[in-house]
Amino acid sequence: MNEVERPSDMVATRLVGRHDDLSFIRSFFDDAAIQGAALLVTGEAGVGKSALLDALAGGAAQRGVRVLRARGVQFEADISYAGLNQLLVPLFDEFEILDEGHREALRVAVGIGSGPTPDRLLTSTAVLLLLRVISMETPLLVIVDDLPWIDRATTSVLGFIARRLVGSNVSFVAACRNGSESFFETSGLTEHRLQPLDEAAADELISLTHPDVSSTVRRRIVAEAHGNPLALVELPAALSKEQRSALSAIPPVLPLSERLQKLFVSRVHNLPEPTRELLLLAALDGTGDLAPIEAAAADRAVIDDLAPAERDRLVGISTGNRQLTFRHPLIGSAVVAQATASERRRAHQALADALVDHPERRAWHLGEAAVGPDENVAALLEQAAHLRMRRGDALGAVTALTRAAGLSPEPVARSRRLAEAAYIGTDAGGELVDASRLLAGAREADPSGHDSLHAAAASAFLLLNKDGDIDTAHRLLVGAIENGDHDYDATNDALIDALHSLVLLCWYGGEPHKWESVLKAVDRLHPQAPDALWTIAQTFADPARTGLRGLARLDSLLEHIGDDPTHVVRVGTAAVYADRLSEVREASLHLVEQGRSGAAPVRRCLGALMHLGLDYFHSGRWDEALRLAGEGLILCDEHGYRYFKWELQYVQAIVAAAQGQLDTSETLIGDIIRWAAPRGANGAQLFASHAKGLGALAVGDFESAFRHMAAISPPGMLAPQIPHAMWCAMDMVEAAIRTGRTEEAEAHARAMRESAMADLSPRLALLVQACEALTTSGTDMLELFDRALSSVEDGQWPFDVARVRLFYGENLRRRRATKEAREQLLAALEAFEQLGAEPWVKRATAELRATGYTGPAIEPSKSVSLTAQELQIAKLAASGLTNKQIAERLFLSHRTIGTHLYQIYPKLGISSRTALRDALDSLAQEDDD
Repeated sequence: MNEVERPSDMVATRLVGRHDDLSFIRSFFDDAAIQGAALLVTGEAGVGKSALLDALAGGAAQRGVRVLRARGVQFEADISYAGLNQLLVPLFDEFEILDEGHREALRVAVGIGSGPTPDRLLTSTAVLLLLRVISMETPLLVIVDDLPWIDRATTSVLGFIARRLVGSNVSFVAACRNGSESFFETSGLTEHRLQPLDEAAADELISLTHPDVSSTVRRRIVAEAHGNPLALVELPAALSKEQRSALSAIPPVLPLSERLQKLFVSRVHNLPEPTRELLLLAALDGTGDLAPIEAAAADRAVIDDLAPAERDRLVGISTGNRQLTFRHPLIGSAVVAQATASERRRAHQALADALVDHPERRAWHLGEAAVGPDENVAALLEQAAHLRMRRGDALGAVTALTRAAGLSPEPVARSRRLAEAAYIGTDAGGELVDASRLLAGAREADPSGHDSLHAAAASAFLLLNKDGDIDTAHRLLVGAIENGDHDYDATNDALIDALHSLVLLCWYGGEPHKWESVLKAVDRLHPQAPDALWTIAQTFADPARTGLRGLARLDSLLEHIGDDPTHVVRVGTAAVYADRLSEVREASLHLVEQGRSGAAPVRRCLGALMHLGLDYFHSGRWDEALRLAGEGLILCDEHGYRYFKWELQYVQAIVAAAQGQLDTSETLIGDIIRWAAPRGANGAQLFASHAKGLGALAVGDFESAFRHMAAISPPGMLAPQIPHAMWCAMDMVEAAIRTGRTEEAEAHARAMRESAMADLSPRLALLVQACEALTTSGTDMLELFDRALSSVEDGQWPFDVARVRLFYGENLRRRRATKEAREQLLAALEAFEQLGAEPWVKRATAELRATGYTGPAIEPSKSVSLTAQELQIAKLAASGLTNKQIAERLFLSHRTIGTHLYQIYPKLGISSRTALRDALDSLAQEDDD
């Protein structure tokens, strides 16, 4: 039982049964006071999180710590940076300590400055710098309550600073309900969960707050409340005096959540009408700022009219920073619930009139105030949706478009807006079920019309994600583009979005003829195609032939990439086959970080993860490639993006193949083919062939390798509109040489040389020159190998460079240039060992021994190495526990468990949890041996 006493740092309210919790939190921050720390407090609704935070804040203030507080409000969740505004109001006058760039970004973000929406990273950094600088003079405690209702933009900033407090004098604590969905990424943060009060503490709490309750009634309430402090305090207040004293019967059943909701409504209903009107304005505004409430209430004495609610402890009012906070989120809900529809509409209209300088918030209030279809308001909401989309707020954009559709007088406009909402849901939002519903609504709104471009794009991907095929999806989208009334206007966003979607369908299809329609459409755009789309048409569709002419514009895109999620992923797509993904890396990592905190669209986050996986594979960071691919697969599972899984499985399969884990690679390849084959996704099957061919090369099965590479591109040519043929070209030449197909090898090397490959990137130039060397005799071969290796910098493309060194060393050995051969072979061996490419280590070791080398050569280890945590997770999963159950047992998030499992599978040579038990048994047997 928790000790019940008055903690020394309580200033206004006594905490009952929370001595141990408060002591833990205080000691947690005291232990890390110099270094900075972050803590998450969780618990069920009403368990006392807010009271605990109040006690923590009071004690901190007494010790001279400066406290900054923000509290999430349900109706504030859609307003970007509303929470940040609330948190930083006390610091507005101190923004001057920042440099101009950070200062202005922060002023715009919190709404006290004007200008374009600031970069999210810039805003986050500005907040972090502000807190760190201020804390150098006075320690800071940042408290955030009701985290799930904090807006997405603010949670992104909070997640950023919470992980960067080391070395500062800033402490951070946030509270949220158990099981609540939040955009805040909690993984890696220490969590302290508040448990319900035990029976003794519950009895003590009722005795303190309601001393007139008889012991008999008190026991009944304790039994019904199940240790929930809010229920313990509020339920007695709902009883009459006679009931509290046991003079009359109390209701036989007191359902906690329903009774509390009704209780709050009744408390609000008993307030004077002017007070209720102001509370309604505050609840609907959701920012906590008194300014819009006062503006909406005209010339009324707002503070005086709110006094009854403040006396009844329904709200707290701070005249210093002019903020109003509801004592519990249910109070705000109750205020809205007790109001009539006409009262709510009048309040929304008053707030809209007061928010003329805040177009997004004004549009939302106008939408809620509308009594029927209104095209003007619908258009404002549509504009607000586009603004939100440019900030990466896909779900906010869908919400605004859906409301705009509901206000659209004309069926065509209603259908168009619902279709765009559905498209955003599939293309960015990660809400496929909702997208299907929106798309059905769009067709119902205008059943006689043709599919809009957004509807066609959404339909294509929904079809592909279920049981449809590429051909049908491709025909659907091409038909909508060719029959549309857009006149190929390059400023038509729906047309450009549809063309980007068609690019991916063509890539998935892996058939040259599918590209004809999209390339013709790009050429017809006027006045000219957008840079990203035009560049993709050059560097992504058929880079071996057209990639070179797209490089200049790609350079410009990379230089000004920004942080718009859609733009980042599209530029990444343009950079894939030009080997420029390393220049998108920072923006992609930022996008992934935003996705983890819920501040970026899921689909865009998946695109960034795919690009990072490819980047890390080629740059030799294979463990990171596997980790990010596993993270992406978790997202696919959570959001139903089946058609995206194969790309991430390819990253895992290609790493496994290179490392000689052929069972794992084959399992992953099998999953890809099972999805791709019935859908006609030939592009996915070509990727699978690449992984199969590389695995065959690794173990010396050159005949199989030749067959798999030929399936991607016939020997002697780089297949048109099959960009992956460039990545497999050296594999084809090696397989052809090893199987005695000299003419085919020479023809393929010639095709590579005559293409644009060598001009696209140093890595591709390396492959071209290495293949030319492999198919050349005499001293020219040695010069070509030297030229190939000199085309890349040290540390670049380690796997490709090591393979070229292996080829070079083999040829030098055959020419009896033993010393030179050993130099190349030792360098190759070292690189293969660092990569964990065991089959290639064996090949390099064998070649070294053939030179008579007697120095140390490390044999590859056959043992599987799992960390202690990985082994624990694997055993729990093998026992049948779900990810959520494992997470609860280990105090981790379920996503963290899923990511660990996706890293464990390749290590054990499996691809699913059903094989875990056998794999662990085999591992234990190896350890015994």
